Amino acid sequence: MTTSPAILVLSALGLQTAFQVKSGLNGSIIYGLDKRVEGADASFENFGDTIRDLYQAGHPIIALCSAGITIRSLASILENKGAEPPVLAVADDGSTVVPLLGGTNGVNVLARQIAAILNVPAAITTSGELRFGTCLLNPPAEFRLTNPESAKTFIADMLAGKTVRIEGNAPWLADARLPLDDNGELLIRVTSDNVIAGENELVFQSSAKTDETSPRGKLSVIGLGPGNPDFMVPAVKRTLQQAQDILGYETYIRMAGTFRPDQTIHATDNREEMQRARHAFELAATGRSVVMISSGDPGVFAMATAVIEALHHADNPAWHEVELEILPGVSAALAAASKSGAPLGHDFCIISLSDNLKPWEIIEKRISLAAEADFAFAFYNPISKPRPWQLPRAIELLRKHRKPDTPVVLGRDIGRPAETLRTIRLEDLTPEQVDMRTVIIVGSSLTRTFPKTGGGNWTYTPRWYGTKP
Repeated sequence: MTTSPAILVLSALGLQTAFQVKSGLNGSIIYGLDKRVEGADASFENFGDTIRDLYQAGHPIIALCSAGITIRSLASILENKGAEPPVLAVADDGSTVVPLLGGTNGVNVLARQIAAILNVPAAITTSGELRFGTCLLNPPAEFRLTNPESAKTFIADMLAGKTVRIEGNAPWLADARLPLDDNGELLIRVTSDNVIAGENELVFQSSAKTDETSPRGKLSVIGLGPGNPDFMVPAVKRTLQQAQDILGYETYIRMAGTFRPDQTIHATDNREEMQRARHAFELAATGRSVVMISSGDPGVFAMATAVIEALHHADNPAWHEVELEILPGVSAALAAASKSGAPLGHDFCIISLSDNLKPWEIIEKRISLAAEADFAFAFYNPISKPRPWQLPRAIELLRKHRKPDTPVVLGRDIGRPAETLRTIRLEDLTPEQVDMRTVIIVGSSLTRTFPKTGGGNWTYTPRWYGTKP
């Protein structure tokens, strides 16, 4: 998804410079501080909130203010170097252009473009680009660096004196000042095939294809975890960086962070799972690298099932040729459990209370039998406006087999800014305490809770059963 550059202006002097930048930067939008800047395309009241929203939506940002205020405003959400959009600070009078963030996504290219519009030098500080006259992490749109995680070491090795050889046609490097040598220790490989990069190698994949051959496409189904990037596994982060197409429910796509301008976003409604899965295979079958986003773990009430089912029933041979991988994530139940201690420390079950895809009679039977067998429970999709009666019925069934003081953990938005976590007793559990963003964990007959230093409680289910060893 290509997003429009955002020019943020805090003063009337800056507005004049903003119009000059906009005149040479197609599609850019000027945002002016309310009551201080008149004549902008749009206005804002809070600089910090606005620049963070634009950054997370992937807009290149040109801030006509000090570098300091820009950095401080974005510091709390800086996460993924490979996915951040370009961010620049430009002096109000247009005398200075300073690239701040987005070195892997063309910030220096944009800085030079703006500097040329303003007829001033760009303050480029990237050592590799200054030395070699190019940014290897930011090739032209028709090429893609398949292993960006190796680029930092590769460039450092060149700066340390190692030479490089090029295999394939790399026209954008023709005027670069690379330390070329036919016997170079480092290799830049340019190819239209899907290849695995070797040690001391950067691979640039060309989008060009012949009629006879196509790069085999790839579909990765990933789990973001509960929302905090710290809960996201490294393999998921790498896959998001390398993807050409990103599919998912719009809310989950926003949770995944920011994306490069050359990555295409396909956001859909949360109820369109099979259509989304089929679309993913259609894209991957053309040779593209596609990511399907789930929250939590993709295999726990999430998109992995829909993707596998779509493939199972597909009669298109090209779909079966797609390289398919499922990358795990931290499920909501496991995240809430870890925050509260270890309530799922023994046998447990996870049940969704939604009857959209299964009869309520089956849900009741499962709750009753699992409660009788003394499983601990994690409940997903506990309540919604169309289903206000199901959680009370589930509580009624649980109380037939659990004591009133059985610990119940309520975790809402775990791993997100609005996170809440508390432990109550089963006799105190009411539907009013729960919404669709809450995961409920109900302990077994052995689950215990005790006060935590600093407030709250630790809750755990011991691994022994019956008589303590």
